[in-house]
Order: sequence, then C-alpha cells, then structure tokens
Amino acid sequence: MGLRTTVTNAWQRLTAIDAAARETNTADATRGERKTALLPSILSPLSQGRAGQNATPKPTPANLRKFAETPVARRAINVVKDKIASMDWKIKLRRGYSNNEVPDAEARMQVLRRCLQEPNVSDSFHTVFEQALEDILVGGFGTIEMESTGDAQRPFHLWAVDGATIEIDVTWDGDPAKPRYAQSQGGLGRKNLIPLLDDELMYIRLNPRSHTPFGLGRLEVAFETVNQFLTANRYAGRLASNSVVQYALWLNEATPEQHDRLIRWWQDEIEGTGRVPILSCEQKPEVLRFAGGTDADLRIQWQEFLMRLIANAFELPPMLLGLQGDVNKSTAGEMADEAFQSAIVPVARLLAEHITRDLFAKKLGWREFEFSFNDLEARDEMEELRIQTELLKAGVLTVEEVREMRGLPKLGTVVAS
Repeated sequence: MGLRTTVTNAWQRLTAIDAAARETNTADATRGERKTALLPSILSPLSQGRAGQNATPKPTPANLRKFAETPVARRAINVVKDKIASMDWKIKLRRGYSNNEVPDAEARMQVLRRCLQEPNVSDSFHTVFEQALEDILVGGFGTIEMESTGDAQRPFHLWAVDGATIEIDVTWDGDPAKPRYAQSQGGLGRKNLIPLLDDELMYIRLNPRSHTPFGLGRLEVAFETVNQFLTANRYAGRLASNSVVQYALWLNEATPEQHDRLIRWWQDEIEGTGRVPILSCEQKPEVLRFAGGTDADLRIQWQEFLMRLIANAFELPPMLLGLQGDVNKSTAGEMADEAFQSAIVPVARLLAEHITRDLFAKKLGWREFEFSFNDLEARDEMEELRIQTELLKAGVLTVEEVREMRGLPKLGTVVAS
C-alpha cells in the first residue's frame, strides 16, 4: 500500500507541471507580475528534530544553509559572493555586431542597464544577484525569475528565487511553449506547483554534470569537512572550558566507604571553590592523566587541516580563511591572484553568460548585446592603464574603443541616471 501511494504521488508530480501550465495558459496573466512565491520555505516549515551527536547530517538544502551560517563557511562564501556582487559591469555589443548594424544600440543598452540596476520595485542589481550567487555557491542552484512587462522603457522584471524549491522537467523537448521548470511550495498536487517556461527562469548550475540535471555547489563538496570541523571545534571548546575532564584521582587500597566519602568531600568542599585540597592518608594518591594537558589536546593542527580542505573545496588559498602561517610577502600576492582566477572568475563568467543568453537573448530576443564584468579583464588597474595608453599612442586603439573597454559611454553621450 505504501509503494502504491509513493508511485501515485510521483506520477502526480510529474504530470502536474504540464496540467498546471495548460490551466495557466488559458487565462491572460498580467504582464510583468511575479509567479513564484517569495519565501516558499515558510509555507512548508521543516521539522527541527535533533539527531544523535555521532550522526552525520545529510546535505539537504536546509542543512546546507545551516552550515553556510558557520564562520569558516560564511567567510569562504563571502570572499566569492561579495567580490562578484560589487564588481563594475557593462553592456556591450557582442562580437560580430557593429554600431552600423544596430543603429539604436546606445538607446537599448541604456534601457538594459537601467533595468538591471533596478530589476524590480524593491531590489537592486546587488541584492538580486547576491541572492543568486549565494545559492550557486551553497547548492549549485542559483535561480532568477524573468517576467516581461510590455513596457519599452522597462521591458522586464527580475526576482531572486529559492533554487532549492525548483523542480526540473528532464523530459522537456525544447518547446518554448511547454514548461521546463516548476516551483514547489510543499505538498502534492498541481495546486502546489507553479509552472515556469524556459524563458521565465534563469537557472544557473555550478559544476554541471551529465548524470543529474542539478549542479554541485562548493559547500556541498565541503559539507562533510565542515561537519567534522564543527565537531572538532565544539570538542575543543568543551575541553578548554574544563567541561571535559582529562584526568582521574587514584587511591590505592581504598575501601568503598572511603571512596564515597572522598567523592562527597571533594564535591562539597573543594570543587569550584578555589581552595587548596589537603589530604592525609597512608599512601599518596596518584593522578592519572588521559591526555598530555597541553594545547595539542585541542586538536588545533587537525582543525587547521580541515580548514585547508574547506578552502580547497571553495578553490581558495587557505590564507583567505585566516590561515597565514605559511604566507609571506612574496607569496601573498600570487595567492590573491590565484584566488581571483580560480574562485571568482569562473563564477562571474558563468553569471554573465546566463544574463546574456537567458535574459538578453531568450527573454528579450536582443541577441546583439552582451553582459560582462569589467574587473575580469585585468587585476592590476595601473598595468591595464599603461597598456591602454601605449596602444593609444601606437594608434592600435581609439579613444572610443578604450572608453568602451572601461565601460564608459561615448563622448557627448548623456548617461541616464
């Protein structure tokens, strides 16, 4: 009976997307209105049952977000997320197009920039894409809803979506009229699924793989290591606060009555009082230590090793997580450049490609435009300036081309505020 119910529920979820889409398409929905729920997790709260101390939690979306709030994981996420979200960006013509072929390019690029700066009535570019970057790094499922408005001056609205609630139809055949995604609000049945077409959702997968339609977030890779680090850190905290006793008192040839009397005396008169205990007995009691009684008992080196594994999972040098023991002036600059190229550039390019393909090309049909981050071209601002100056002197580049490379408008062009 349980198997039959499970199969029936699974079949309902697979067919609900298409059925809900047909119902949605029968009515002409208001353009530019949001379809997805803002905080669907509130509608279906998760149980907060406590697991055993030795049980390793599963990397579910709830546990991933809980681990993302720990100091080391949060530091690794913020190093990548904050850098990309605060980068300067520009919109330019794609390779193969020229201003002569697109006479209204400047006007449309100003429309795109204004809409990205104010993607909806309450968010900015930074807040919308920072949420997507968080989900990309945590679970590999960054999602943004895209809706047309019908307004030539503001052709689209963007909203950040909880990527963990998005279901993917693996049987989608590429038909733009059929839904490819659906947002689950908890429960079963088509009333709890919001169908989304391919041009209505920007789904960004980190580390895409052929055996699954979902991506792989960097925190997923480091999930087990983060759990071990928290366990070791918690043990060290208890040990440092003397809540974990690492020694015992041994009395030779003591009777059970003497043993119980000593325990009561120690607990009532000595423990926690700071007094000096005075013992008078025929044989000197001996202290048996279970550990060395040094900082090595805190497993500091083990915790540092786990932090290095977390840094590797996020493709960052350990120094960015606070481990600076093996860093000097000659290597710090190289490690910072390595972190930028290995951890930040791939994610930034992935986000820029999705904005170009999903938003500009699919949603608007403006395939002649491209989104790009200015900071990805060169790390050293002075070196970039020197190269551009030399190219200007040699006549290789013009002033207009250099201004375009730096994301500046053409001379005499009025920039919309």
